Parts: sequence; C-alpha cells; structure tokens
Amino acid sequence: MRTDRDRLVFSIASRDGAARTGEILTAHGPVLTPAFVPLATKGSVRGMSSRELADLDYQMVLGNTYHLLVSPGPERIRAAGGLHRFMGWDGSIITDSGGFQVFSLAHGGVAEEIKASGRPASTHSAEVSITEQGVSFNSPRDGSEITLSPESSMSVQADLGSDIALVLDECTPFHSDRDYTAESAARTHRWLRRCLEWHDENGPASQAVFGIVQGGIYPDLRLESCEAVCAEPIDGVAIGGTLGRDKDEMKSVLEATVPNLPEPYPRHLLGVGELDDLITGIGLGIDTFDCAVPTRLARHGMAVGPFPDKRFRLDVRKSPLVGDERPLVDGCPCEACTGYSRDYLNYLSRAEELTAVRLLVKHNLVFMQSVLEGARSAIDRGQFSAYGDLILSGRSPWEAG
Repeated sequence: MRTDRDRLVFSIASRDGAARTGEILTAHGPVLTPAFVPLATKGSVRGMSSRELADLDYQMVLGNTYHLLVSPGPERIRAAGGLHRFMGWDGSIITDSGGFQVFSLAHGGVAEEIKASGRPASTHSAEVSITEQGVSFNSPRDGSEITLSPESSMSVQADLGSDIALVLDECTPFHSDRDYTAESAARTHRWLRRCLEWHDENGPASQAVFGIVQGGIYPDLRLESCEAVCAEPIDGVAIGGTLGRDKDEMKSVLEATVPNLPEPYPRHLLGVGELDDLITGIGLGIDTFDCAVPTRLARHGMAVGPFPDKRFRLDVRKSPLVGDERPLVDGCPCEACTGYSRDYLNYLSRAEELTAVRLLVKHNLVFMQSVLEGARSAIDRGQFSAYGDLILSGRSPWEAG
C-alpha cells in the first residue's frame, strides 16, 4: 500500500492461511515481515551497540517517546540530527506515543495490574490525570509536571524523526468495565484525529503514522475500534491495550480483532514477544511485534530457547548448569553458544559480570531473529502451521526450519 504522501510502502509477498510475508519500505529501508522489533527504549537496545544489532540482521527498532521526552529531551535529539544519527542506527525506527508508559504510571505494569484487586480503571493514581486534552504526570527525573497531548506526542516523535509514529492512546487495564473501556476507546479515536491533523500540518513528510486499536477484552468494542481507526487516513495499524488475564484470553481478543483489519495495512502488535505469542500472532496475520522480553530476560540471567516446559527460557543461574559443557542451544550460531559452555555462562551470570548480560542479550536476539526467519521461510513454502507446531513442541528454528 502506498499513501498519497509516499511515506511508507507495504507489500505482501506470500500467504499461508492468514499468515503472510511481506515488506515494509520506510525512508530508511526495507523491513521484512513478519518481524520482531527490539526495544531501543532510551535510544539503545540494552547491552548492544547499533552496529552489533545491524550485524544480527535486525531492520527496525522501537524508540520510547515517554522516556526520550523525559531524558535527554526531544530538543537535544533534534539538534543531533534525529534519533537515527543520535544512536548511530541506519535502519528503520518506530516510536510509540507514550500512552503505555502513562498506563503503567496509573495502573502499574501489566503484571501488577493483573494482580490488582480490580480497582476501577477510572481511579487513576495521584500522579496521573487523564482528560480530553491529554495526560498529565510528574516527571520521574525532576518532579515537574508534563502534559502529553495528541499534538505534543506527535511533536516529540517528529523531533525524534522516526520512520513510523504511533498516535497517542489510552491503554486500559483488562479489568476495566465495559462502560469505561468504551469511553476510553472513543477518546483514543478522537485523539487519533487530532494526531493526524497535527501531523498533516507539521509532521515530517517521510514519517508514517499508525493508528492504534483499543477496546479491551470486549469483542464488539474491538470491532468498533477497528472500524473507527481504519476509517482514518493512517499508514498502518497497531493493536494496543492489555489483551487479557492470560494467553487464552489474549488469543481470543486477537482472533476477534485481526480479521477486521484491512489487508493492505501493515499490522503491529504492541508489547508482545513471548515465543508462543509470536507463533500465535503470525498465524493470525500480524506482521510486526515489539517486546522487551529478550533483553529483560538476559538481564535476569535467562536465555530464550526451545524449552517449552520452562516457558521457552532457561535460567542460566541455576545450579544444574554447573559443570554442564553443552551450549545453551544446539545449533545456535551466536557467540554465547559457539564460544562458551553453560557452565561458564552460569559462573559469569551468578558473578553478575556484564559479559554475561551481553552474551545472553546477543543469544536471545539471535534466537528470536532465527525463529522469525524460519517463520518467513515456512510461510513461503506453505508450511507455517507445521513449523509453528515444531517450535512450540521444543524444536529449535534450525531443526524446525
């Protein structure tokens, strides 16, 4: 799909059921889909340089508007020539709107709000005020009040110079009642129009804009949101909001949402990146995913891999790995697997050596990239269902592909 401003081109190359391969062409080059998008939250993928990330064949990262607004500030990044030049990254960048971070301030992270007792979603914390104008909160850096409106969110993302900007939305927790979720989604739709109006008048001509579908766990509200968002002149669509209490509920929400998104739009799933969730999402026709899982797990001594009985992760710090001379994952070409044993990585991680974090980050990103490469190949061959079953059964991408 080519927009009238030529800021993004999306083409579908092959299909296997709902799963599809394609290419998103941005001002900074192509992104082969389906693709996993690592988080460069503060202008850096934790533990990796931009050059190292490019060497792993990643083509797009996600920058965090909220964190980059707080520090170092959009003015400094704009003065440096934009986020690409600031972080030395030649690939594509997608930036979020700050909406999810506002949700986290108001309700805690996803894990915290799932554990919550179900307090009404309209009861925001004292630090956050959500109104029609936007959202106000206290800066974690110096305590000053910041107001993030649709216009200011788009302005920050324009200063960052990302290839794809996401519109400001409110991310409601899964326990929100239907009335509040409907009210919140309607406000997100009004914010969408304001974002697009600002961008039409002021945004970079090369920057694409994605709308965000909300609606919580309610299928009818998700359908209404799909229709409202896709009726606007957007370049692609993201699926946002907390998607439920567990993976089964998340799958049901996605099954009620994705088929209602027009085929020509690239589809992005926000904040989801567990291995089994990727397989589910690709099978439903989602094109790109972003998540902190690979880098966050690495910082906690976890390696991603073909371990379905352990939620596809291996705790490198556990004592059973002492004396284990095997690689983390057989066949993995990463530096951690080809150069070191589980025994050594156990020692490094337990000693809290930074080398362990870097090696685990690299392994996790290589493994995720290999799973996605295998998925693209399987879709091309019309064998994605079989490939997904093998991955979920505990086969590595080098065995399953």
